[in-house]
Amino acid sequence: MTTTSSKLLKLALPLIKTHGFTREALSLSVLSLPTPLAHPLPDASVTALFGPGDDARRTLVHAWLDDARLRMKEEASDSMGLHLGMGDVLKARLRSNEPVLEHLPEAFALLASSSSLPLPLLPVDPAPIIKHAAQVSDQACWIAHSDARESSWYTRRASISAIYLAAELHQLTSPKTASAFLDSLLENAEHAEKALDETALFASYVWKSWRGIVRSSGVLV
Repeated sequence: MTTTSSKLLKLALPLIKTHGFTREALSLSVLSLPTPLAHPLPDASVTALFGPGDDARRTLVHAWLDDARLRMKEEASDSMGLHLGMGDVLKARLRSNEPVLEHLPEAFALLASSSSLPLPLLPVDPAPIIKHAAQVSDQACWIAHSDARESSWYTRRASISAIYLAAELHQLTSPKTASAFLDSLLENAEHAEKALDETALFASYVWKSWRGIVRSSGVLV
């Protein structure tokens, strides 16, 4: 990605709250340059910089996910001070969703429809969303590992991924109780996620629920 594209993506992130994960947000990003352009980017320029059609929107979704993940430690530290537990870090990541929460179902639907396989074979591709949860889990484990009592989380990244994915799903349907729901999952993780087959069943349940969310967004039919 070019320096210009990266700069404009960063400028487009604050516009997601009002314009969603859209080509319009990318087009309007040039109006936030230190020396703003007189007009938004024409659609042809958006395509040249970020990709055709929905690929440009997916580029914006990935940029937003990367930014939110990289800000996890900073946001958790601001609210909790120096001691950061796993719950603190994951809650900080959930808080990053709040300003754009209404747009997230469509954003995840875009990711889930990005498979190269023919749609009749795989109308919803779980890989991008599973990768998103795994990256959040990796970052959370890295942030929380400095406390010796948190070191065990390093060996349980799959469980943390499934727990975070479930909490994010819950947040989309019940934002006010997402934090408490996450706490309940973490508190019961040792028992509920002890066996590998239990983890697989839990992940399967979470994905089925996610698939319903992304289909209801209207992007997938």
